Amino acid sequence: ASAAIKRYVEMGNALNATALNAIGTRYVCLLNATELEAIDPPSLKLASLDPSACSQETKNILYEKAKKAFSDQHHLPAYYELILPYLGGAPAADLKALSKDNVNMNVSTFVTLRRESLMSLTPREVQGLLGLNLPELAQWQYRAPVRDWIQVQKQSELDKLHIGLVGGTQEGYINIVTPKFPAQSSAPLGTVAMAFHLLPALLLSFLMMSILS
Repeated sequence: ASAAIKRYVEMGNALNATALNAIGTRYVCLLNATELEAIDPPSLKLASLDPSACSQETKNILYEKAKKAFSDQHHLPAYYELILPYLGGAPAADLKALSKDNVNMNVSTFVTLRRESLMSLTPREVQGLLGLNLPELAQWQYRAPVRDWIQVQKQSELDKLHIGLVGGTQEGYINIVTPKFPAQSSAPLGTVAMAFHLLPALLLSFLMMSILS
């Protein structure tokens, strides 16, 4: 299928709505970045695609294409349903804007959002996105990515949602993930500590010798 798509494009054929519907959800993930960029945005208005199983790069490119395709309907209630299949590639700014439009996003859609976009949302913005579906978020609080999102929020802000989310940071504290580094030396800790203890004296001696010379 990938070879057929490549050959089709190399022959100068456009990836229009007819071609996109032929490719369909089954093969859309096979399109490379060059082929995706060649898609004319208006073609997405007549195509039925679901890139949710594709790579993040594919989702990002198709989202931007879909955003342009439906830009003339951006302020209409139907816009959310049109852009919904492509939201997995939406940047944080666009999700924040959607949070003001009462879209009542399903939690199943929320957990498939672009990770860095999801992580940048505030509890109030998540409430705006999910709307009536907000209580269902509690069922996901111990699973990624909701668990990871909760851990970087203030518990006091999570409490304002009144759905029982726990695991946020307390006032005056911050969650820090400490990286684990491999040991750089096999020397005993006492030897390493002694070396750091003597370091200032050694540097001072070196400096004095430089001045005297």
